[in-house]
Amino acid sequence: MSDPTEANGTTGPAEAAGPAGSGGGPGRHARVVLVDDHRMFRTGVQAEIGQTEQTGVEVVGEAADVDQAVTVITATRPEVVLLDVHLPGGGGVEVLRRCAPLMGDTEQPVRFLALSVSDAAEDVIGVIRGGARGYVTKTITGTDLVDSIFRVQEGDAVFSPRLAGFVLDAFASTDAPPVDEDLDRLTQREREVLRLIARGYAYKEIAKQLYISVKTVESHVSAVLRKLQLSNRHELTRWATARRLV
Repeated sequence: MSDPTEANGTTGPAEAAGPAGSGGGPGRHARVVLVDDHRMFRTGVQAEIGQTEQTGVEVVGEAADVDQAVTVITATRPEVVLLDVHLPGGGGVEVLRRCAPLMGDTEQPVRFLALSVSDAAEDVIGVIRGGARGYVTKTITGTDLVDSIFRVQEGDAVFSPRLAGFVLDAFASTDAPPVDEDLDRLTQREREVLRLIARGYAYKEIAKQLYISVKTVESHVSAVLRKLQLSNRHELTRWATARRLV
């Protein structure tokens, strides 16, 4: 892949649909790093929001895994990082942990906005506890994403509809969530596939949502069934529903 600090302006299939327009407003400017392990998605977001004269957003770097992310963020010191939750090398939470000193810089803080396909409560709560200022899903429009970037830059908290409730519930409770040993056996990607299967998505639809092949989806489903000692997707759906993962 290309040098992670090099922004790519080629049009690609980002899920953030619709032109970003002038969402940045006059005189506003934000330097942004994109962290996502799917190159096509990064390219699409770059094309959508990175027209600096129109949006005020300047994409100064990209990264596809945890180590790249920490290196690029440290080198460029952006105002905002768009951070995927599930990344090779430890996930978005690990990026946040290793970048904690940059978030705590009082003069030039680096702020994080999670941008993920996942809308699972544990993912939202995990990155917010890690220090992210907000969490939006990849169905967000380009205009709304630009607006969210500037709001996070200014110190606001930003969430997609309904996700804020997860955070309020989590921080209002004094009880730690129970450990689910069965769920802990699954990788982050296996959990994503599990949820989509339980919601009734076909393998092809899951592959499209997660930017992976149908064969890879089948491999993840087989691994989930084996780890959970289940026989088919119907049992898997009941298992996920009982744990309120759907």
